[in-house]
Amino acid sequence: MTTAATSGTSTDILAIANIPVLWVLAVGVFGAIILQSVIYMRAARKAGPAADISQTELKQSFRAGAVAAIGPSLAVVLVSIALMTLFGTPAVLVRIGLVGSAATESASASLAATTMGATLGGPEYTQGVFAVAFMAMSMSGAMWMISTLVLTPILRRGDSKLRKVNPALMAIVPAAALIGAFASLGIAELGKTPVHIITVIVSALVMGICLALAKKFSVAWLREWGLGISILVGLFVAFTAHTSGMALTA
Repeated sequence: MTTAATSGTSTDILAIANIPVLWVLAVGVFGAIILQSVIYMRAARKAGPAADISQTELKQSFRAGAVAAIGPSLAVVLVSIALMTLFGTPAVLVRIGLVGSAATESASASLAATTMGATLGGPEYTQGVFAVAFMAMSMSGAMWMISTLVLTPILRRGDSKLRKVNPALMAIVPAAALIGAFASLGIAELGKTPVHIITVIVSALVMGICLALAKKFSVAWLREWGLGISILVGLFVAFTAHTSGMALTA
């Protein structure tokens, strides 16, 4: 092994980004997520009767959740493929696939690289810079999890107090929060290029059509697959619009 490779000045990032120990840690994280999912599903099945939820309704909810995850997962996969050359497969699987988001993790890594006078993927992007960037990504994701652990009990107490004041309020607040979050994400994309505008509009129309058809004809599976269908159609429209030369600054 050369001196450059051992001192961290080598630009062969994948030589250390795919080392066995990182693969072991990545597999361990996936194992913990799978175990956690199984525990939650079993707990839901046991608690279902007490909440007047039948086993059929539970199966439908599990299936709806699995189907709804397909569309967003495709977007994550596309981003992950692009980032593998920068961070290696194990780091991408853990950081982008399970914790945080592509934008947040990439921003953390970029800031860390900048402090060392380098840019991600640039000529100064050495193994030493990768190690610092990877640590920054890990710390960023860790803060997400720590914040959740700290804030969840506090929010639970607030939830209990609000339910005592007005039980219907807590049925409205979560729905409003979700609508606001997705709306803000969609609106943020509108001002970028004509392709973004067309994609958002088409995706919203497709989702609306799926929900309308599902309600009119009582097609349960179409309601479950609506999100995945709208995202797939949106990706196709975005690709078609981009290749046709519409990717111009709005």
